[in-house]
Amino acid sequence: MFTLFFYVSTRGSRRVGLRIQVLASGSKGNSIWICSEKTQILVDAGLSGVEITKRLKESGGNPKKLEAILVSHEHRDHVSSVGVLSRRYDLPVLVNQGTLDSLPPKIAPLSQVLLFKTGSTFEFGDLCIHPFSIPHDASDPVGFIISENNSSVGICTDLGMATKLVVNYLKSCKALILESNHDPDLLINGPYPWELKKRIRSKHGHLSNIDAVKLTELVYHRNLKHLILAHLSETNNHPEIVGTLFNRAREQNEWENLNIEVSEQKCPCNPVIV
Repeated sequence: MFTLFFYVSTRGSRRVGLRIQVLASGSKGNSIWICSEKTQILVDAGLSGVEITKRLKESGGNPKKLEAILVSHEHRDHVSSVGVLSRRYDLPVLVNQGTLDSLPPKIAPLSQVLLFKTGSTFEFGDLCIHPFSIPHDASDPVGFIISENNSSVGICTDLGMATKLVVNYLKSCKALILESNHDPDLLINGPYPWELKKRIRSKHGHLSNIDAVKLTELVYHRNLKHLILAHLSETNNHPEIVGTLFNRAREQNEWENLNIEVSEQKCPCNPVIV
């Protein structure tokens, strides 16, 4: 185990810009496949190893060409197969110390651990990765800005509120993967116990659809081309609700050049290239 500063990729295939594909998103498991010209990584691995491998292959990928798993925080829907995939494909796990110390015991052992420090930019292959702090009920949860040359994607799910830090980091991205977890009325009137409802609505819980729209309004710029809404609750939300809300916001705010897609739990999203 050692602190990560720089890593040179050797296994990737040539691509133009960043290819970004959400393989799964939701409370039952999350994973994002990121490809640059030379480097391929997963951001989180919250489904089973078999399911992630299946979805990766269905999307045109090859798990043997992956070079790392980047971990946002230790909750099971983000890490359940991190250990399995790390051992099976000899993948280093990029993680901060707080998250590493809090991983579920069943995840171990990992093939290799490369530590990053929250708030410090590092390079992995031809990717430049900046992990930034987000408010969530985990040990040291982070969002990511991942860039290669002039292409960049911001990944920000599992956050209870949009802090000034979050807004500042997301303002310069060409693509965003952003949490739109719940409809407030469905949550309040739904079947969850009151304590769980309070946790979800708290400043360290999950972002509502309305708050996701407000965050998008704060960070939108003309070079933002793709917005993927992620981590929808299957109980307290629905893709049609999210899609309708954001399409209305796009018209009201004149986000003419912004492609909006709602991710799903059961199947991968369409890939985007920036």
